[in-house]
Amino acid sequence: MEIHIDLAGARGHRDAIYRQLRAAILAGRIRPGEALPPTRELAQRLAVSRTTVSAAYDRLTAEGFLTGRVGAGTFVTASPVERPSPVPDGPGVRPLPEWDAVPRPPAPFAPAPEFDFRPGVPDLSLFPFDTWRRLITQRLRAGQADLMTYGDPQGHAGLRAEIARHIGVSRDVRASAAQVVVTAGAQQTTDLVARVLLRTGDLAAVEDPGYPPPRLVLGARGVHVAPVPVDASGIVVDAIPAGTRLVYVTPSHQYPLGLSMSLERRLELLDWAERNDAVLLEDDYDSEFRYTGRPLEPLHSLDSRGRVVYVGSFSKVLSPALRLGFLVAPPSLVPALVKARYLTDWHAPNVEQAALAAFMAEGGFARHVRRMRKVYRARHELLSRSLASFADFLTPLPSTAGLHLSAVAAADCGPLVRAARRRGVRLYSLGDFGAGERRHGLVFGYGAIAAERIEPGLARLRALADEGAA
Repeated sequence: MEIHIDLAGARGHRDAIYRQLRAAILAGRIRPGEALPPTRELAQRLAVSRTTVSAAYDRLTAEGFLTGRVGAGTFVTASPVERPSPVPDGPGVRPLPEWDAVPRPPAPFAPAPEFDFRPGVPDLSLFPFDTWRRLITQRLRAGQADLMTYGDPQGHAGLRAEIARHIGVSRDVRASAAQVVVTAGAQQTTDLVARVLLRTGDLAAVEDPGYPPPRLVLGARGVHVAPVPVDASGIVVDAIPAGTRLVYVTPSHQYPLGLSMSLERRLELLDWAERNDAVLLEDDYDSEFRYTGRPLEPLHSLDSRGRVVYVGSFSKVLSPALRLGFLVAPPSLVPALVKARYLTDWHAPNVEQAALAAFMAEGGFARHVRRMRKVYRARHELLSRSLASFADFLTPLPSTAGLHLSAVAAADCGPLVRAARRRGVRLYSLGDFGAGERRHGLVFGYGAIAAERIEPGLARLRALADEGAA
């Protein structure tokens, strides 16, 4: 073990060694059972006599901090003395006040609840583990040194090319690889765009109800965030406040209501952005999973004025743990966005980017999407049918895509949600997604729950509702 001991300016070397070793043991930096360096080795390293180190060790041994084993060495006692928790000398440094309004990060969802209706989570048991292992191993065995050093902040060139091809074919997003920036997902994209376009005090708008993280990201950057209501056609454009510089929207599958923005509303929103010199941040987060009807054109495909930043993610299709997403920006914004990415965390992991590029180039990604679309369609249909038993207080909203569906209610569902979580059924209330007026209802995810678990989970929820938890 390398132990740092500072003897600069120390009047007595023995006492300095003793005090610093004792403090390290009390603080837990040197743990019970760990071996200390031999006295000769530590003395050479510190340029002091071996007698000095031995004297410090002897004092710590006498006080019960160390124990010697013949032929083995000197160790921290396995049954250490009581170690007081370190207490700061003063109140400490306080963050900016706006961070007080940011909630704590969610706790890791492990172990998973018995019935997991969380929205936005894919079925990780169906992740292509064998293929992914092969792709990662191939890249490591190839000994590509360029994958083990600093990478391009814009993203792996091969992955950007595959992303541009994929969204061009599947979503009619006409963009070159030069317009693609690989990110860690929608949250980082929101942060990057805010960095290059917004100043402290500027105004941004979000859907209400809507996906909370972008709203929190913008608020933490000192941006004023206005919640804008959503109706059956999408975000209400007339309700966007004057002076808004950025609007975050989920037009293809509104989060969490599941509705699709009408063509008329899309054109109205684009016209508004042009007239107000604003940017639209279009999160197309689970567009791969559409079950009925024709695919809807993204705002990006209708945009002829360079007002839309298109956002995609691999979290819903593959795994949230990959932390890989992307944005497609107008050419005028790309250089600044790349600089912002460089200043935040430089780049995404190179090996994972290269593996994903190969996965897409081999056709594995497209096959996985087709496979999962069938799986999720079956769950979507089963969940829709099963919610009929809740007709007395829930009205499902139309939904033809994604990994969740929502239902509205006449009363607050918060008590039911809390009771269900205590009984192993995890789902969310619509009120959890509101920034202004809170709507009543429930949000059911079906990505992380097996088909055979849906009806038993709903039966337990129904029983709780009948008991009066609702």
